[in-house]
Amino acid sequence: MSDYTPALIDSWRSTVSALGFLAPTSTREYASSRPCGFAQRETNYFADRTHTCRFAENDVMIMHADTNRGIEVLLNPIYNKGTGFSLAEKERLGIRGLTPPRYFTIEQQCKKIWTNLTEKGKTGMFRWRSMQALQDRNETLFYRLLVDHIEELAPVIYTPTVGEACLQYSRLFRRPRGMYFSADDVGHFNAMMYNWKNDVSVIVVTDGSRVLGLGDLGAHGMGISVGKLDLYVAGAGIEPSSVLPCVLDVGTDNEELLADPYYFGLPQKRIKGDAFMNIVDEFIQAVKNRWPKALVQFEDFSTDHAMPILKRHRENVLCFNDDIQGTAVVVLAGIYGAMAAMGKSSGAITEQTFVVCGAGSAGMGIANFIHAALVHHGLSPQQAFERFYILDKHGLITNNRELKEGEPGVDDLRPFAESRRDLPDGINLREVIESAKPTALLGASTVSGLFTHEILTRMGELNKNPIIMPLSNPTSRAECTAEAAANATEGRAIFSAGSPFDDVSRGGVTMVANQGNNLYVFPGLGLGSILVGSNYISDGMLNAAAEAIPKTLHDGAIRRRAIYPRIADIRDVSVKVAAAVMKQAVDEDRENRGGKIAHMISREGIEGLERYVRSSMYYPEYRPTVFSPGSGRGTL
Repeated sequence: MSDYTPALIDSWRSTVSALGFLAPTSTREYASSRPCGFAQRETNYFADRTHTCRFAENDVMIMHADTNRGIEVLLNPIYNKGTGFSLAEKERLGIRGLTPPRYFTIEQQCKKIWTNLTEKGKTGMFRWRSMQALQDRNETLFYRLLVDHIEELAPVIYTPTVGEACLQYSRLFRRPRGMYFSADDVGHFNAMMYNWKNDVSVIVVTDGSRVLGLGDLGAHGMGISVGKLDLYVAGAGIEPSSVLPCVLDVGTDNEELLADPYYFGLPQKRIKGDAFMNIVDEFIQAVKNRWPKALVQFEDFSTDHAMPILKRHRENVLCFNDDIQGTAVVVLAGIYGAMAAMGKSSGAITEQTFVVCGAGSAGMGIANFIHAALVHHGLSPQQAFERFYILDKHGLITNNRELKEGEPGVDDLRPFAESRRDLPDGINLREVIESAKPTALLGASTVSGLFTHEILTRMGELNKNPIIMPLSNPTSRAECTAEAAANATEGRAIFSAGSPFDDVSRGGVTMVANQGNNLYVFPGLGLGSILVGSNYISDGMLNAAAEAIPKTLHDGAIRRRAIYPRIADIRDVSVKVAAAVMKQAVDEDRENRGGKIAHMISREGIEGLERYVRSSMYYPEYRPTVFSPGSGRGTL
């Protein structure tokens, strides 16, 4: 609240009362109770001309005193409403005559833009560029459109369309968004953080080394950070001004980018080893110094760096890796959803046996997290390890496999391997299925067609409702298709993939082609962690998020064997996830809000906590705009 003193807020209350607007009865209490970034808005869009700040309470937006009347209002995406200014606002802001005379509501504006975006023949890239242009001129309308059409626009704002945009990001670049920390800036990160004037709640950072399934895209990874944070805003109501997309530009090994004269990143080979880790360390320390309570989400770091970075900093800063933890949470949520579809409680997960194909970071991240859930529900660690059969390209991994010290992922793999003493090392998937008689078959191998008709048929013979999860992306690398799973199991499988497939009907039975989407996880997880003031995201909090997701399913969806809710309901999902994460944090004594959340739970229960979460979420709508008291311009 650095720019808004109690005296100024009291002056503002008098101003809005004179204008006939309803002001909060206790603005000082309201503002001070809001978490970092949820009450104050500062955006350095015009750093060379003016410092802009948005402060919205209830139905009023107050412009910073340095913002000029007239055309500057229309050029600022924070304040601009296009044709959405009322006549009184036009007069007050000095823009009468600068916009067309007819007034349109935000709903009418959304309908117009949506009609244009959905015209026949419009490509995903057309929609992406149109949405970026909208965000650059009218931020509120951008987020309102995204909230209203999240199911259709999430694949545009993020994967798969953002991947296409990242391939040509330098050529699509129009205006700065976020911050770039390059190898040339080493030693200056701490000072650079203060070039960003906003109070920050969530940071998404990437080094661009493994962008989606596209490989090393260097500084073009900024598109990933921007898109992910747009989903935080739309999916969980994080304030747009309190998010910061970042890139650590340490070079690129992509020869095409190095040869591109218009590539805007460092045109050098990627820094590796200790020098790279030191750059990450400096970035994290700079974040801690500037915004000690901010959440840092690591995104699209290469496999050899992702887990070491998470382990190195997990206890030093509030952080989260969506590729590792988010993917594992959404898979576990799907398994809990499968338990519900079979009429069982989440504790029935201890009765399941898992075959995991793929021993890389994705496969082992999933296996480790499910293992933690089994222990959470009552198994001993050793009993839980014995529930898994892990395969790599050489077949089943057992205690007889020679695992080399120092290789990536060996420490995570070793306890699973040492617990598998009953079968020969290296036997194939068919032999494992026959011996283990698993209830769940999970794929993280990127081997297309690995789950053959024979294997899927056998899973259907062993189980009334086998759990089949080909999780590899993109679709061309999925271990099986929805159609293959439905054909082999007569539509009885509980199916979930990492890529989208259509539902399949066989013999009057429809098999729902569920898709595990990390969007179910990270917005609510981030929101809950911030609201509760935790400085650590524990496995218990992650498990709470996983259990909360299927609880948003209605009875009809469960009967159809849907294991995930609709993306269109993502805000409701995020409320449930955030509340569950907060309650778990309180149970683990991780709350840092002076006992406020614990008291709320004891007084109002989980329903009261969910109401609090919902009331804390940003919702994009137009508010009457007035100048800051003391600006010398008046308000009418």
